[in-house]
Amino acid sequence: MAPSSLLDKLLMLLFPLAPSSRRKAIGTASIVAALCAADATAQAPTSMMDPATLRRSSFLWTQAEREFGFANWDAVYSGRTVPRGAGVRALPTGPSFELLKPGTPGAQAMERFITDEKVAGLIVLHGGTIRIERYALGYSASGRWVSQSVAKAMTSTLVGAAVKDGFIESIDDPITKYIVALRGSAYEGVTIRQLMTMTSGVKWNEDYNDPNSDVAQFYSAPLEPEIDATVSYMRKLPREATPGTRWVYKTGETHLLGVVVTSATRQTLASYLSAKIWAPYGMEQSATWTTDRKHHELAGCCLQAALRDYARFGQFVLDGGRIDGRSVVPDGWFEAATKKQFATTDPNRGYGYQWWTMEGNSFAAIGIHGQLIYVDPSRRLVVAINSAWPVATGADRSAARRQFLTLIASAVDAEREHRQ
Repeated sequence: MAPSSLLDKLLMLLFPLAPSSRRKAIGTASIVAALCAADATAQAPTSMMDPATLRRSSFLWTQAEREFGFANWDAVYSGRTVPRGAGVRALPTGPSFELLKPGTPGAQAMERFITDEKVAGLIVLHGGTIRIERYALGYSASGRWVSQSVAKAMTSTLVGAAVKDGFIESIDDPITKYIVALRGSAYEGVTIRQLMTMTSGVKWNEDYNDPNSDVAQFYSAPLEPEIDATVSYMRKLPREATPGTRWVYKTGETHLLGVVVTSATRQTLASYLSAKIWAPYGMEQSATWTTDRKHHELAGCCLQAALRDYARFGQFVLDGGRIDGRSVVPDGWFEAATKKQFATTDPNRGYGYQWWTMEGNSFAAIGIHGQLIYVDPSRRLVVAINSAWPVATGADRSAARRQFLTLIASAVDAEREHRQ
């Protein structure tokens, strides 16, 4: 079946079933990959599950398909490898927190969280040491799990690396300096900074109930010859606000950030991520990054990596982006990237440079269906979670996750108080 025909059918199936709670969702990675990356070149997973069935929208997967598909995303959808390096950065293992030892109320609460929230992998680093590491749903330390929109934070970091390397002069540069095909469009005058904070002022509708929304049309619209797939659609959008004045979540614009990076560096996102972070920092496994209809990485979603490597990325950020004493990003980059730059529609979160900001000085990379890298600098804490929530987003599930993070913070604080 030709991709365009498949996409049309997927759209017809998807939108009548998408609940209103998915409007302006935290990420669009599931639909992105399902609508953009399904093609005949993807390697079939070696299981009883039918790859053709799994290549339909993951919003339509059964729970069993979701749990399998998230752990085998790169076997279902096409992507590009992010090679690991020769060495592996050690993650020493320490004792469990006193408040979370077996039989304690804290341990019982953690077990309920893992079961109720369909957690496949959970790891807690404190001071760079593993204090908790759990797997479920058939997942293990040797596997990879789809990032969903957690990848946005990695794309943002690659922008910082490109500035440090001199490929990008400034994040206040207009994006048309790097994407010539956007000249004369509503993106004329929009800066890289405004893309990173999702304040371009360009109109975008991410309503999954509307078959005419941008999030639907983006993945099915005809592609212009010789034009990047993302740019082909985004350059036709109108402006609705002055750039830098209004926050609206737009996964399409994170994809544009990826185009900025590839245009500036003349490297694929997978290659640049490997060269700047994955290999030199010592990730344990190679990752993969799902690609679109023109075989460019989907910068707003869909990196596949091991749980420990998600945790290592969080530790890399917590440590200021330094490898062997040298910073991969400009001085002060993460202080700005993880600071609230704009308020959002969620009272519990602000938005930085593709990072969600939370209470105190904590921040997180968040993806639909329960994906998370959470960093709390004041406690030297990194939490990475891979999940298979039955829904893309949900207030109750987000609240349960916040309660779990509070439990971990309490365990750290109790240990610190005991030592004083």
